[in-house]
Amino acid sequence: MAAMLRALSRPLNMAAGVGAAALGLAAGAMGFPEAANDCKSTVKKAYRQFMPCIDYPDLSKHNNCLSKVLTPQMYAKLRDLQTPSGYTLDMAIQTGVDNPGHPFISTVGVVAGDEESYEVFKELMDPIIQDRHNGFGPNDRHKTDLDASKIKGGNFDEKYVLSSRVRTGRSIKGHSLPPHCTRAERRSVEHIVTSALNSLQGDLAGTYYPLSGMTDDEQQQLIDDHFLFDKPVSPLLTCAGMARDWPDARGIWHNKNKNFLIWINEEDHTRVISMEKGGDMRKVFERFCRGLKEVEKHIEEHGHGFMWSERLGYILTCPSNLGTGLRAGVHVKLPKLSQDKRFDNILQAYRLQKRGTGGVDTAAVGGTFDISNLDRLGHSEVELVQQVINGVNNLIDMEKSLEKGKKIDSLLPKNMSQ
Repeated sequence: MAAMLRALSRPLNMAAGVGAAALGLAAGAMGFPEAANDCKSTVKKAYRQFMPCIDYPDLSKHNNCLSKVLTPQMYAKLRDLQTPSGYTLDMAIQTGVDNPGHPFISTVGVVAGDEESYEVFKELMDPIIQDRHNGFGPNDRHKTDLDASKIKGGNFDEKYVLSSRVRTGRSIKGHSLPPHCTRAERRSVEHIVTSALNSLQGDLAGTYYPLSGMTDDEQQQLIDDHFLFDKPVSPLLTCAGMARDWPDARGIWHNKNKNFLIWINEEDHTRVISMEKGGDMRKVFERFCRGLKEVEKHIEEHGHGFMWSERLGYILTCPSNLGTGLRAGVHVKLPKLSQDKRFDNILQAYRLQKRGTGGVDTAAVGGTFDISNLDRLGHSEVELVQQVINGVNNLIDMEKSLEKGKKIDSLLPKNMSQ
């Protein structure tokens, strides 16, 4: 693995693609304002030719959040609106129209095309956010806390926990999000983020590997090793427009120890990941917080910043990742507990969710699951990581009791539905 990564050490050469000066050009400086206005009027004219009820999507067989919230009346009210960058309601809901549901997780069915999407389409977004985020309402406010010293415990029994990981996303202000960004915006994000990452030092120092500089086999090896995001085959990505121009301006950056990684221009502008084998979640979270703060500091030094809202926290493409955008997860062996018919209810009571160790579309192998926090919004990063630590420790205690042939009734969470 190390030899392959050394072979891939071809840092991004901006001069060969889009230079920094070119990336700084504003859209208006490119000219053609009349053409832009004509495009907007054409969109509106096309909508005016038909009644909204004729355009309303068929959601009768859907079970995502979109189908619960969007009504013909709401669609008629929002259909003609667009954000300052030209993002429309139909663009936002296309992924939910084309994808009726998912066998393992509750999908949302709507994505944001820019920071303003959450305000322009708030009549749709707010109830979806409330549904997905455990009742987080229009008057609630998010909180952020990246002080890893507040964590209690966090060193799991490595007989059960195989690896630990914390990830989040961050979006660059002033740029459309991946479903709606132009090539220039995507390249600008790549330039801004890699410039900041080049300034990291110590154990955080690393190298950027653009996808365009890799062979298919090299990409697949990184995917198989859980380092790199999957190719854009998922309809959740492709229907939303996030896979356009692949692999232009996409890549992975990681430090020398390969335990702090940044994905660039996948589902979000960036995905920030801290990970390592074993059960030291506290150490993983400390590196995550430290690295995230350093990246933000260097991005701000270059005159940019992250999208952030006092109400919704950090702004990301999918409403499911608003707030912290954080998923703290462990690969944990629970072969006996997972056979208990109450397993799903136990996880729900601890506000945890399970996936296969190969990702959301995979099944558990040998009773080993990827267990992570269910919530993202309305709780701080510290609270969510502590929630995972406490919950997983309890799951391990139950597994140990079952191994000894004992009942686990006294260990069950008191708020669990039977």
